[in-house]
Amino acid sequence: MEKNYHVCTGCSLLCDDIEVEAEKNKINKVHTACRIGVAHMKAGKEEAIFRVDNKPVDEATAISEAAAILKNAKNPMIFGLGASTNEAQKTAIELAKKINATLDDTSSFCLGSLVEALISEKIKTCTLDDVRNKADVIIFWGTDPSDSHPRHLSKYSYFPRGSEKQRGWEEERTAIAIDVRKSHTAKICGNYFFQIPPKGDAEFTDALIAGLSGKLPKTSYNYPPKKILELANILKGAKFGVIFVGRGLIYSLENLEPLFRLMKALNEKANFHLMPMVGNYNTMGFNENLFAETGYVNSVKFENGTVLHGPDYSIVEALKERTVDAALIVGSDPFSILPRSIVKNLLEIPVISIDPYETLTSRNSKVYINTAISGVEAGGSATRMDGKKVSFEPAIETNHPSDETILKKIMEAL
Repeated sequence: MEKNYHVCTGCSLLCDDIEVEAEKNKINKVHTACRIGVAHMKAGKEEAIFRVDNKPVDEATAISEAAAILKNAKNPMIFGLGASTNEAQKTAIELAKKINATLDDTSSFCLGSLVEALISEKIKTCTLDDVRNKADVIIFWGTDPSDSHPRHLSKYSYFPRGSEKQRGWEEERTAIAIDVRKSHTAKICGNYFFQIPPKGDAEFTDALIAGLSGKLPKTSYNYPPKKILELANILKGAKFGVIFVGRGLIYSLENLEPLFRLMKALNEKANFHLMPMVGNYNTMGFNENLFAETGYVNSVKFENGTVLHGPDYSIVEALKERTVDAALIVGSDPFSILPRSIVKNLLEIPVISIDPYETLTSRNSKVYINTAISGVEAGGSATRMDGKKVSFEPAIETNHPSDETILKKIMEAL
C-alpha cells in the first residue's frame, strides 16, 4: 500500500497536503482532508459510462452524437466548467469560438461581478498565505466557510500560526461574522457576530462607513449604533484586514457600489483586502481564462470572430427567453441549482452532459459522458480562490477520459 500527497479538488482552497492510501487502484484512506475532501477523494468509480437517449453506447458513438447536436444547433450554449481544469476550460473556450456558442458559468448568478472587479484590479486583494501569515482582523460576510470550505479557518484564516502571527487566534487575530443567521462560523466568532436582517447589508455598510468617519451610524432596522461603532473601531485598528465575501452579501446588494465605498473608507483608516468565497475548485480559473480571452468573466457569445457580452448571454436569461437550441453542460448540474421555472426549458432542447458524477442533469440529457474526477483520476492545473495557480497529478489510474480529452474529441468530430 502506497502513501502519496495530493491536491484536493473538493473546493476552491485546493489543499495540497492531502495524504492518500491506495490499494489495487482504489483509494482506501484519506488523511488531513476535511469531510468534503474525504468524500471527494474516495469517490472513484468503476467503469466509464456513455449514454445516448439513456441507452448505453460506446465512447465513439457518444462523441459523434454530441458533435452532431452542436453542429445542427443554430445557437448552442456551453455552461459550467468550474469543476474542470484550466486546460479543459481553454479547450471549451476554443470550442465555443468554433461553433459560435454562448458561454457561461455559475459565476453569472453568484460571485462573478466581484471576481471581475478583482481581476480588473478595482479592489485590493491578497493571497491565502498572506492571510495566514499577516491577518489580524478577518471578516466573514454572508458566508459560512465552516460548512462550505471546512479547512478555511484552520489552515488559513483564523486558527493557524502565521509567520507574523505566532500567537494566533488567542491573542493576535479577531474573527468577525456578519450574516442574517447565526451560522457555524458565526458561533466561532462569539461576541463578534453581527446579525442583520435579509437585504440589510447595504444599509449596514453605509452605517459602518459613517462609524468609520466618527458619525453616528443609523439603519432603518434600528441596529444598535453602539455595536456598529464598536465594530468600526476594531476595523480602524487593523494592520492587515481581510473581508471574505460570500453570496449572502452579493445577493443582498443591487450592485457592488456599497462594497467599493466601504473598501475605500477602510483603506483610508487601515489596511484591508477582499476575497470572494468561490465554491467550485476552479471557478476562479474559468473567470480568469475567459477574461484573458474576451475581457469578460462570464455571459459571452462568440459570433464569427466577435464577442458579445451581457446578461442576455447568461444561462438564466438564455433559458428564460429560449434563445439557445442546444446545451453542452460540463461538470455542473443546472437541473438542481436553477429554479424549476427556468430550467424546465432545458427539457425542450438536446442536452449533452459531461460530468464525473450522475446528476439530475445527466439523467435528463440526450448524451451523457462520464469523465474522470480531476485531482483523483486526472491531472491538470487550477486556480485557487485567491488566484494562485496549483498543479496536480491523479491519485489513481482510471479508464475514464478527462473533460479536456472529451472536449478535444468533440471539436475534432465537428
